[in-house]
Amino acid sequence: MNLPELFEPSLAGRRDETALEWKGDSFTFGELAARSDRVADLLAARGFTKGDRLCVQLPNSIELIDLFLACVKLGVVFVPINVLYRDREVGPITTDAEPRAFITEPDLAYFREALSPPAARPIEQLTEHDPAAIIYTSGTTGASKGAVLTHGNFVANAVNLVSTWQIASTDRFLLALPLFHIHALGNGLHTWLASGLRMRLLERFDHRTAVDELIDFEPTLFFGVPTMYIRLLDTPVDVAKRIGARMRLFVSGSAPLPAHVFDAFYERFGHSILERYGMTETFMNISNPYDGERRAGTVGLPLPGVSVRMEDDELLVRGPNVFAGYWRNPEATAAAFTAGGWFRTGDLASVSEDGYYTLLGRRSEVIISGGFNIYPREIEELLLEQPGVREAAVVGIDDPIRGQVPIAFLVGDFDPAKLEAACRAGLASFKVPRRFAQVAAIPRTALGKVQKHLLRPAGEWSG
Repeated sequence: MNLPELFEPSLAGRRDETALEWKGDSFTFGELAARSDRVADLLAARGFTKGDRLCVQLPNSIELIDLFLACVKLGVVFVPINVLYRDREVGPITTDAEPRAFITEPDLAYFREALSPPAARPIEQLTEHDPAAIIYTSGTTGASKGAVLTHGNFVANAVNLVSTWQIASTDRFLLALPLFHIHALGNGLHTWLASGLRMRLLERFDHRTAVDELIDFEPTLFFGVPTMYIRLLDTPVDVAKRIGARMRLFVSGSAPLPAHVFDAFYERFGHSILERYGMTETFMNISNPYDGERRAGTVGLPLPGVSVRMEDDELLVRGPNVFAGYWRNPEATAAAFTAGGWFRTGDLASVSEDGYYTLLGRRSEVIISGGFNIYPREIEELLLEQPGVREAAVVGIDDPIRGQVPIAFLVGDFDPAKLEAACRAGLASFKVPRRFAQVAAIPRTALGKVQKHLLRPAGEWSG
């Protein structure tokens, strides 16, 4: 099955029913289908054909949805880029992807004008093996790698989640996650279109207005990251109970959910958050059950059709959800899989006697802050470009709101304010170190490898 076939029961079968609420306006499934047909016509007129790449760096919007659906219909490969990325972060992605076009917010004025003429429905022969998207991720070296996600990957994940989480057309879904991320794009957008439910899309999660949105829309379904749930704990008890009375399911992912947040949220909202585990390369692998015990601190049990095994405490997965490989990077693809076709997640875990998995951390040094991955090498390279910095090591420390935040240990003479300004100019805001600690030396092995586990927030370490 391909994605147009998955979406057909909603876009055509429910064409007169409200599909989307966006900034006070409502759109039916039929209107979304017609809008994306017109965008597909526009892309085709610009020379786009099956297999071409389209890079998109846009905040959440109906236009982003139009573009994604148009790409799906044409067989064009959708390449979303984090809206917080700066030129030095975007450049390697566009160089590697070689898109036919790159759309950002200034391009939307022309784009909106092109939506007026009627369009014929595009027909393209697609299989489950055809790529639908390339989403860029990185290893600890900071080298960008494009995960090629097929129509079959998206379909398998959506069907699995709709079934196991019992998502139905009667649900009301509030989505505040960024659509450039696999969490919102792979889970949110696809369970919405696969089930035919009603969705309200927010441009972003704003803790100052989130409660008002929850009260006004009265959703039954909400996907979030731990940072969002921590913010929601400030909700007055009576308001939280009112929200909880309408809600059917809260889901958390993209970063570990602290057990104390799980417990506090239950006390305030009357709901046990369903925590699950996935990756850009694999979509969802493991989930706490919809019916059954949602165990705090764990990510639950393998989803139907997803095989999971352990090798030296590392999680390995296999199934129709696992990506096709890294774009134009056969070496990285080969290294990511075992000889038997198992994908190496890089995540360490333990499993209980009754099959619940608990994540223990990354083999790599990736810092996860507010649901976003931060790769220390990328920050270190920028810091080493700055005057006076001789050595640099970036590590993550625990943070009660974002899970982790980066801090930098530096050898040399420097002005912390100037370093912060350079980081803000060259990196997304969530990657900027929260502290620049001057140290006499950075601990290393005899072979010169940095021993980051010996670094301490005070700039000291034990031998």
